[in-house]
Amino acid sequence: MALSEATTESDVSIHSTFASRYVRTSLPRFKIPMNSIPKEAAYQIINDELMLDGNPRLNLASFVTTWMEPECDKLIMSSINKNYVDMDEYPVTTELQNRCVNMIAHIFNAPLGDSEAAVGVGTVGSSEAIMLAGLAFKRKWQNKRKAEGKPIDKPNIVTGANVQVCWEKFARYFEVELKEVKLRDGYYVMDPTIAVELVDENTICVAAILGSTLNGEFEDVKLLNELLMKKNQQTGWDTPIHVDAASGGFIAPFLYPELEWDFRLPLVKSINVSGHKYGLVYAGIGWVIWRSKEDLPDELIFHINYLGADQPTFTLNFSKGSSQVIAQYYQLIRLGFEGYRNIMENCQENATVLKEGLEKTGHFNIVSKDNGVPLVAFSLKDNSCHTEFEVSDLLRRYGWIVPAYTMPPDAEHVTVLRVVVREDFSRTLAERLVADIQKVLHELDALPAKVTAKIQLSHKKTDLETQREITEIWKKFVSERKKTNGVC
Repeated sequence: MALSEATTESDVSIHSTFASRYVRTSLPRFKIPMNSIPKEAAYQIINDELMLDGNPRLNLASFVTTWMEPECDKLIMSSINKNYVDMDEYPVTTELQNRCVNMIAHIFNAPLGDSEAAVGVGTVGSSEAIMLAGLAFKRKWQNKRKAEGKPIDKPNIVTGANVQVCWEKFARYFEVELKEVKLRDGYYVMDPTIAVELVDENTICVAAILGSTLNGEFEDVKLLNELLMKKNQQTGWDTPIHVDAASGGFIAPFLYPELEWDFRLPLVKSINVSGHKYGLVYAGIGWVIWRSKEDLPDELIFHINYLGADQPTFTLNFSKGSSQVIAQYYQLIRLGFEGYRNIMENCQENATVLKEGLEKTGHFNIVSKDNGVPLVAFSLKDNSCHTEFEVSDLLRRYGWIVPAYTMPPDAEHVTVLRVVVREDFSRTLAERLVADIQKVLHELDALPAKVTAKIQLSHKKTDLETQREITEIWKKFVSERKKTNGVC
């Protein structure tokens, strides 16, 4: 007589995940579950939900690197369990960070000898780097004011209104007044002349942007340096410059080597750059470099010994992974100057292809500049019938993530779309994006007639009622298009 054993619900070894009970229950959202589940089920369920995320390669809103070579991926995975802060335990990783700091400092023309160590540190991104640079400026200003017997309660920093939000965070978190140079039509970066006019004895530094988030444009750091030097000579102040090169720091040295924006200018005391943007490393790495040791006050550097040896540290974080530091060193030695230049030239050429394709449609004004970060910012010539936000929304149906946004003060009435051209954005993708934008424009051009026809058939309504009706018709139109756009 054959004996059979009933399979219990807990015996999952013979079941596939999709035949198990784990796909019949909702995932926990607020409380940790009482019972464990098999690792295969946990992986499958989470992986399935993550499929609803956008495709990183088609996320044209982001400056952050989304592709690296498989060999570098292996290095990242092999070091993912190393805590960078354990410098005594992982001395080679610390040495690789120091090498990166030295190489980047030389790229930025720091006044160093061939074998002289640079002053800088790796961070989790440019936001932390800016916080550290800002703290150094604030402390130096405070020390000088104290020595002169002057008050230290009203520090300020001068920037353009186009700065990234991390500057606003620095100002709010560390109690520094943010004095912003407003934008204007056709001029979407900080005006150096107005910036210098805002400088006073309480200004800890002027922050210039090498690669505006809004349109990729490089601010005129050289002119800023000249004007500020004149003001310093007239007033006896020594107001310095910080360059936020988060986006442009790995572009300008390779595409525009003659452009003077870095430590070649005497008032530039520190520079930050994002390794995870055009430094070509996955998200989680930034760098801040100081001109010399004198520009980083000693009292901001902490020394610890409870990890095995005396270790200096100047970061806002403590623990962090080593992978991105190692990946940055890989890219620097793998690509070298030649490789970075070739990649940046490719990005620039593909941005030009995209720009020319958009111009040929006849529907757009190009807001970005030819010289700067390889991106294309553009706005509709006529947005009376449909807006940039509607174009952005419909492009998502084709998989593209293209942001639409309004400019900061005093150019809030200008709305733009922006495509960031990264290393992995090929000419083929640029041409395909233009074709998909043309499809979207064709669909939108057909929409106003439908809206107008329906409104004319109805009785006279208030402006609010009319706006609500247009919104409802728009929603219905988009919904119908989605229903007829299924994938077989």
